[in-house]
Formats: sequence, structure tokens, C-alpha cells
Amino acid sequence: MKILVVQNRKGIGDTVIFLPFIEAISKRYSLPVDILVRENSKAEQFLSDTKYINNIYILDRNDQSTGSHDGLFGAINLIKKLKSKNFDKIFIFNSSLRFNLIAKLAGIKEVFQYPLFRKKKQHITETAKSFLRDSINIKNFSDSKIEIEKKYANQIITKFNLDKSNTNILLGIGGSGPTKRIPAKIFIKFMEKIVENKNCNFYLATGKDKEEQKILKEIIDSKFGYLCTSLDNLSIKNILPIIKNCDAAVCNDSSFSHLSAALGVNTITLMADTPLIYGSYNSKMHPVIPDGETNVTHNSRGKDRINPDRIFEKIIKILD
Repeated sequence: MKILVVQNRKGIGDTVIFLPFIEAISKRYSLPVDILVRENSKAEQFLSDTKYINNIYILDRNDQSTGSHDGLFGAINLIKKLKSKNFDKIFIFNSSLRFNLIAKLAGIKEVFQYPLFRKKKQHITETAKSFLRDSINIKNFSDSKIEIEKKYANQIITKFNLDKSNTNILLGIGGSGPTKRIPAKIFIKFMEKIVENKNCNFYLATGKDKEEQKILKEIIDSKFGYLCTSLDNLSIKNILPIIKNCDAAVCNDSSFSHLSAALGVNTITLMADTPLIYGSYNSKMHPVIPDGETNVTHNSRGKDRINPDRIFEKIIKILD
């Protein structure tokens, strides 16, 4: 039997969020499944060693509608590709009629999909749970889980000389938008508190965006710079073993918060301007929200009200 799972949301974070549902399908049928995801999910970099996933196929669609799977001819290309793989079942985590028709025209016998034409107000995790419960009677789901090949992980750890006698902390200082990026001064105040209690090394994870690089530079130029290692020049595949060997993580709502939690690392998620579910769906996630708020969502605009004392209190509980 061959099974394909379609998860066409953009980005690393959404792909990680859907891993419990992909794993649940794999367990239900006792075999690894193939997945169809967007290129910017970067799934090939962080899921290549995960045993419940077999092949990773890329859905080539973009905002300019110029991808090989865009438009009518793109749909035909995708139909041909899926037909050649001889899938028996397909699980489509969206309500698109386009994907429904593509699956049927590709000759896939059993098509399981979200209810058609109901895209609005779909809860990112609860809708997926209801879908699998109602379609194939799956009721229990694990946390997101990413696996790393042990030999490769050991090579990376040796290369970076990661000292396990110290407290190693990942700082995910990047973010997909300016309202999600916590100011450097808040990270620095947290670092000041934690180094008074622990012998720490900090691993700084961020992208190449100009504003993200400013935050990185401010932390590196602080008095704690000598304790910091920047990871911004590494691929995600090379960063994963470093994250896995950290004792804890403190991350903005970014790809690194999702990756670290999925690697089993207790992760403090700094939720300034995103629905809280994105920083709390995994049992390894411990959200901190802005002072003065009881909840957080889009347009909370709370990045300057994240309290370093709250971060410190949470991480001490985790480490002790």
C-alpha cells in the first residue's frame, strides 16, 4: 500500500505542526507515508531521517503562479506525477476542490479530505484532529516529532565542540515578521539573569533578514557575546543536532521554536503577535505572553512587553 499526505501550507512551522497527524496516519496503516509539501517548508532538510515519512515530494506553486504545478497545465503535471506513483490512498489537509480533482484524475482510489469549500475559520490543529477522527477513527495524537540520524548528529556535535558540562541554550531570535521579533535588549536581560545561576553557552538561531541580523549583532556585541555561537550561516540540517543537544530553548514564534520542540527540547515560546496555539500545541512548549495580556493573537503587538523575568522563571523550572 502507498499513501500520500498533502500539506500545502507555507513554511516550516506549519509543516511541523502537522507532523502528529502525518505520524498518526503512518501508525494507523503500519507503514511510512509519502508527503507532498511546498518548497519553502524545507521539509527535505529536517524530515529526511524521520522514519514515519518515506518520500518527500515538492509542490511547485508560488505567489507569482509560475510554478510547474500552477494553473491548468500545472495541474496536469501534478496529475501525471501522482499517477506515476500509484498511490492507493491520499489524505488532503485542505478544502480545495482543485486537489480533490487532481487526486481523482490521478487514479487514487481512496481520497480523504477536509470538507470542501470550508476554508474559512478552520482551526489549525482541531480541524485536522476532527478530520482524522471522522475519516479513519484516529483519536490519539502524539507531539510533533523529528528524528536525526545518530552518526550524522555526532559528527556535527564534535565539529562544534558542544560542551555538555555547561547549560546550552538555543536562542531563536529570528521571526517571520517584525512584530514577532523580540528586541535584543530583552534577550540580553534574560541572559544576564541566567548566567548568574548557570554556566551557559548560547546558540543564536536566526535568518539573514536585515532586521534579524541587527538583533543578532546587538547580542553578539553585548558583554555576553563570548558565550554566543551564531548559527545563521548553517543549513537547517546542520543546526538540528545542535538544537537537539541543547538543554532548553528560548524562541520567538519562528521556525526554530517548532523545530526545537519537535526535537524534544523544552522550548519557551515568546508569543508577541500570533495566536497562542502556535506556541502551545506541543507539550514541550512553554509560552510567555506580553505583560498585561491574558491571551495573544494577531495584532497583539506585544514584543516590547515580553518580560525577561518571566522567561527566567520558566527556564529555571525547566532546568532544575
